Amino acid sequence: MRPDPLSPYAFTKLAGEHLMRSWSTCFGLETVSLRYFNIFGPRQRHDSPYAAVIPKFAMLLRSGVRLQVFGDGSQSRDFTYVENAVHANILAAAAPEATRGQVINIACGTRFSLTDLLRRMSETLGVSCNPEFLPARIGDVCDSEADISAAKELIGYTVRVPFEEGVRRTLQAP
Repeated sequence: MRPDPLSPYAFTKLAGEHLMRSWSTCFGLETVSLRYFNIFGPRQRHDSPYAAVIPKFAMLLRSGVRLQVFGDGSQSRDFTYVENAVHANILAAAAPEATRGQVINIACGTRFSLTDLLRRMSETLGVSCNPEFLPARIGDVCDSEADISAAKELIGYTVRVPFEEGVRRTLQAP
């Protein structure tokens, strides 16, 4: 699938990948771009302007504040538990020259709807959840799911911590 970014943020990510590929091609610089899908894990900040959905939802569920979901909740995302991201970085750093200039997706390779994510999180925390659904935001992608076959082929990446286990570890951390 050819990337077609819908937001300025996504466009800058794609531009960076193209820049790395051109430096690799023109000057022999060893580059590999790892395209992470929604990294999450224990002790992740919920109050950053760039905070991911899982720490934001966790903070709101724990505090009993009604959370807001932009869209109807059916939109889905693929995720990357932090241990999987670290594993991918180590593999990419030791990868053969064949990865030079490549872009590699790093994720679980499965998508989960925001409604499903909220259900799993509220069950793990033992709280109820009744989100307020707001209009979708302009530029938000409806669904994302990573094809991680190149990661497996080029650097030997495998998902060490499945999504469900990563959510459990994240929510159980102090």
